[in-house]
Amino acid sequence: MRRQIASLYFERSALSRDREKLARLTHAGAGTGADAAEPQFTIRDPYVFEFLGLKSREVMSESHLEDQLLDRLQDFLLELGHGFCFEARQKRILIGDSHFFIDLVFYHRILKCHVLIELKLEEFNHENIGQLNTYVSWYAKNMRADGDNPPIGILLCTQKEHALVEYALAGMDNQLFVSKYQLHLPRPEDLQRQLERTLREEG
Repeated sequence: MRRQIASLYFERSALSRDREKLARLTHAGAGTGADAAEPQFTIRDPYVFEFLGLKSREVMSESHLEDQLLDRLQDFLLELGHGFCFEARQKRILIGDSHFFIDLVFYHRILKCHVLIELKLEEFNHENIGQLNTYVSWYAKNMRADGDNPPIGILLCTQKEHALVEYALAGMDNQLFVSKYQLHLPRPEDLQRQLERTLREEG
């Protein structure tokens, strides 16, 4: 809770496109009946990895970012949200005659499904979501156990254009989400301006 307060979780939640879902999931996780509640999945936007103490120029590669996140796994799990259990890094899968590697694999104990995360050191492009969709489809066919729900894919990138994301996801049957991440918190005054702008647009 201390970290959520320090990382301006409330303010960031207010800027989320899924604030109602986020609130429901947060309250469900806080009570004793969390596992009995109707499963909900909420994607934060952005995810803030300020606990790494890194600047963008210091991140040399996607594997470097993975290293840093897994070195601080407890903080990373707190940022992801309630219910995530770490399962694998660079999970190797075989499709046809080719091997591919999924950046991070989690199991969500409340939703009872795998969550596949792909990290990108670039802004969103439609090729990234095609790659993630391939991995999620493979997991659904080859790794889904009895009682599991369909896997979920999350693409984390440095920036995203909402219109491009909308069209890139159109027509896909899998549950895929795109969110940006940042390595530091915005200045309070910038966050306040963004919050006021969002409230005006919705008012």
